[in-house]
Amino acid sequence: MQHRTEPSSIYAIVGPTASGKTALGVEVALRIGGEVINCDSVQIYKGIQIATAKPTIDEMRGVPHHLIGYVDPNVNYTAADWAADAAAKIREIESRGRVAILVGGTGFYLRTLKQPLFDSPKTDERLRERFRTIHSIKGAEYLYRMLSHVDPAAASGLPPKDHVRVIRALEVYFQTGQRISEIRPQRADPPEFASRIMTFALNPPRAILYDLIDRRTELHFAAGLVDEVKQLRAIGVKDSTNALGAHAYRRVCEYLRGERSLAEAIEKSQQDVRNYAKRQLTWFRREPGVTWLDGFGNDEGMADRVLNESVMKPAPK
Repeated sequence: MQHRTEPSSIYAIVGPTASGKTALGVEVALRIGGEVINCDSVQIYKGIQIATAKPTIDEMRGVPHHLIGYVDPNVNYTAADWAADAAAKIREIESRGRVAILVGGTGFYLRTLKQPLFDSPKTDERLRERFRTIHSIKGAEYLYRMLSHVDPAAASGLPPKDHVRVIRALEVYFQTGQRISEIRPQRADPPEFASRIMTFALNPPRAILYDLIDRRTELHFAAGLVDEVKQLRAIGVKDSTNALGAHAYRRVCEYLRGERSLAEAIEKSQQDVRNYAKRQLTWFRREPGVTWLDGFGNDEGMADRVLNESVMKPAPK
């Protein structure tokens, strides 16, 4: 394929877990000469396989996929790290005359790519471990009250149970003495391609989606999820890492520590993922410029809808 004289649109296929984003992203890629860039915060990790829905070779259908399974699970890999890697990959793909297609459900990753974060301090692992211990003993609401005391403006913009971002805001305060709400506006300029990102969000029927999530979670456990976690722990991956903090992985760790039964771990994982899917939909509804697609990604004609919409509303140059 020859190099384009003008930059093309960059596609972002997003939506809740189990909505068929991979199938849609691959179909679009096949039609326009695209390559997929993973935009999922769990699929980035090596060895974290069964419950991540990483695309199989068959599902990729020959389409190149990038930023999957390349981060050590003990590494504290941030949204800013992903944004830097994704930006470099977009430029590399486009330099070969191909089209970049971002596929995944981590809305914060996509937002960070388009709107870079402020220059925050590197994570102090000892401090983070202290906050994680507080979270495990006293719960997310206790951490939220801590943040409300030291940085009420930051707390007001976060759900009380969003312990990951609450902990990060606390870390910034206790490491620097500055409130994250005051330094957050100090963002870098958006990358030159940000205005060319066209975002399409899948919106499948809620009841069908939840049923699919429940059945898929059961299949993950049946496929050896517990053994996978045992193997990861055996090679030194800690329960407190972001990798093993993912939904089903977190509940398996609790089961292995004797804190809940296997049946409870499965049921709680199902509830976690359903709740996560709901939060994903809420997140993308708050994002500007999203085109909504009712249905699953593998529904007939879905790729046509994406491509027709992109022709009707081309991304600004």
